[in-house]
Amino acid sequence: MAMAMRLPAISRAVTEVASAPVGLRRLFCSNASRFSFLSPQAESQTPARPQAEPSTNLFVSGLSKRTTSEGLRTAFAQFGEVADAKVVTDRVSGYSKGFGFVRYATLEDSAKGIAGMDGKFLDGWVIFAEYARPREQSQPYQPQNNMSRPPYYGNR
Repeated sequence: MAMAMRLPAISRAVTEVASAPVGLRRLFCSNASRFSFLSPQAESQTPARPQAEPSTNLFVSGLSKRTTSEGLRTAFAQFGEVADAKVVTDRVSGYSKGFGFVRYATLEDSAKGIAGMDGKFLDGWVIFAEYARPREQSQPYQPQNNMSRPPYYGNR
């Protein structure tokens, strides 16, 4: 009896989903994985991130908070001679900020390091390795509101 009462409600729900706008179907259907939430035009207009030029310095991201510089050096040493490995850490907690740098002795070793470690697990986390980009030059400090001198604090 209860099943017979549910059938009209289920069939009505199916027809509502079928006639729903495409955007809602993407949100609420179980086969939404094959649909993209972005329109194809938006995907084609986004510029690709420029690749850094090959160098001996690698940028490694996706590191665990527990990853140390020595652990990073050991993992990347399988692929060549590591000159330096540094995990960037938080000053207060001392834990990793999630990224670091590895410097190899040669360009060939750095290419092997990227091929061997990009997308691999380190300390339970998937890490990503790529050539490091040079630092951008920061702009010199410009005072706000055209104040060319420090504020007056009175007699001290």
